[in-house]
Amino acid sequence: MQKLSIITFLSLSFFSFSQTQEAELEKRKRHDELQQKFVTDCAEHYNYNYNMNEWQACLDAGLKVDSTYAYFWQQKAMPYFKARKYEVGMNYIDKAVLYDAERWQPYRAFIKCIFAKTYKDAILDFEDCIKKFGNGYVMDHTYNFYIAISCLQLNEFSKVEILLQDYVNQMLAKNGEDWLHPTALFYLGISQYEQSRFEEAITNFDKALKNYKNLAEAQYYKAICLAKLGKTEEYQTLLKEAFENAKIGYKLSEDNTIYETYPYQPRW
Repeated sequence: MQKLSIITFLSLSFFSFSQTQEAELEKRKRHDELQQKFVTDCAEHYNYNYNMNEWQACLDAGLKVDSTYAYFWQQKAMPYFKARKYEVGMNYIDKAVLYDAERWQPYRAFIKCIFAKTYKDAILDFEDCIKKFGNGYVMDHTYNFYIAISCLQLNEFSKVEILLQDYVNQMLAKNGEDWLHPTALFYLGISQYEQSRFEEAITNFDKALKNYKNLAEAQYYKAICLAKLGKTEEYQTLLKEAFENAKIGYKLSEDNTIYETYPYQPRW
């Protein structure tokens, strides 16, 4: 009898799992169809920089069909962030998070950090992401990386260094020195620069420059460190080189620098 009960339980569990899986596949198929109709075949026919109303109308039409499809809400939010209308966009991305937190909450936290620059809110959002989903990645970096950037902007330099050194150590252990991300090394150097540890900062700027030879921001702050150490001639030479490289375009290569100035980027 007990053996029969176990078999019955396993059969029911498998049936329930199969139903759930089937329902999920059906949901994805429907969402793909909605995306094709209202985004690919409608919204994307317009440039939201010049035709925002038309872009939004396509998405609103899609939301009338399924108001729970998080991607529609994110697509409504995205062009407002790029237009620097952060509060307008945030109303929509909150809806996206409501319907699919695992996919869109890290994106919202990223927007708070890099676009809206509401650093305390960004930290809370990323910490909640880590609690619920683990220290994942958004826009090529871990959630802890963006917490570090937020702390940097709040002058909490000791926290920055702990978080970024841990991030660098993880990359080093996983892929070796040649794969260390220059942006992480740059900001680690910045945290040391802010604490007047100029020689340590130079070490990390040099590591960033090893993986991105002409990174203007690293050259710029390394030059300032050299000046602080009394190395005037080296400072002048490197500062000139930094400005020349910035003109050519050898700057931080984060995707969203075309929309927003990242922390500590000089106004060249």
